[in-house]
Amino acid sequence: MTRIERVQSDSPWEETIGFARAVAVGDRVLVSGTMPVSDGVLVGEGDPYLQATAAFGNALAALEDFGLNAASVIRTRMYLTHNRDVDEVGRAHRELFATTRPAATVVVVSGFVDTRVLVEVELEAVREAGV
Repeated sequence: MTRIERVQSDSPWEETIGFARAVAVGDRVLVSGTMPVSDGVLVGEGDPYLQATAAFGNALAALEDFGLNAASVIRTRMYLTHNRDVDEVGRAHRELFATTRPAATVVVVSGFVDTRVLVEVELEAVREAGV
């Protein structure tokens, strides 16, 4: 039987909706949609680059619970509320993942649960078998 591991963060949405920040099964670790919020405060209001950097930072922090980092990331998803923000969010992505170059998707959506949020991200990472 495959073991499933879950980690939580301080996001109030995890309890409200009923999800884990990250789930590991086998060699795969999936990080849920992650917003640019730190200690309950939105980071970078109005600034897509700062929001992307903060959201990726939060998502990468979830990977640390499994002993992983940006080098372990094989796929990213970036959800934006405005296509005008693609360059700034892309810049944040490039700065974090230029050497690993994961598969990446950018999707423009109509909005998020907090209307001030411009960016939400997801990560998929891989770890060595048996870790």
